[in-house]
Amino acid sequence: MTSHTSSGMLLMAEDDAIFAIALARALGRRGFQVVTAATAAEALECARENPLRYAIVDLKLGADSGLALIPALRARIPRLRILLLTGYASIATAVEAIKRGAHDYLAKPVDADAVVRALLDDENEPAEEGDDAPETPLPLRRLECEHIQRTLFECDGNISETARRLCMHRRTLQRKLDKHPVRERPLSGDH
Repeated sequence: MTSHTSSGMLLMAEDDAIFAIALARALGRRGFQVVTAATAAEALECARENPLRYAIVDLKLGADSGLALIPALRARIPRLRILLLTGYASIATAVEAIKRGAHDYLAKPVDADAVVRALLDDENEPAEEGDDAPETPLPLRRLECEHIQRTLFECDGNISETARRLCMHRRTLQRKLDKHPVRERPLSGDH
């Protein structure tokens, strides 16, 4: 078990009460001060009342959307590090969460150590203004890259069609592909 002294105040926006209690306890033992919310409205109220440093947001908060909550939290606290949790993992959801301001994305079930790593990774490496350093941790960049490569493969290598499907400008797609060239797919089913 990793121990962190005074890691900061963390908002957990989670409608599954049993999961929220268990994870809050585990994170408390790792040095976080945890406040919980079961709805988007409660989460925004917590953001108004507390000096939050981190947030864990569930994709589905009852009738509310965790994706919609991310930009609202970022608007209140621009430096808030947000982790999206979901039982409905998909690359498209991960990419959308990043576009909206999440720093990372984890699929449930998840353990507290994975949550801590996701919240604290790259935290102490601020990018300088004008720096082209990515704002997201490597796993999300990898997810985006794999999504782009899969779409490119489905479009038989057609850059223009891939860009259209990804709702991305062709030049932006080309720059991303230049940074992460398409890997050849293995011929056999072994990976």
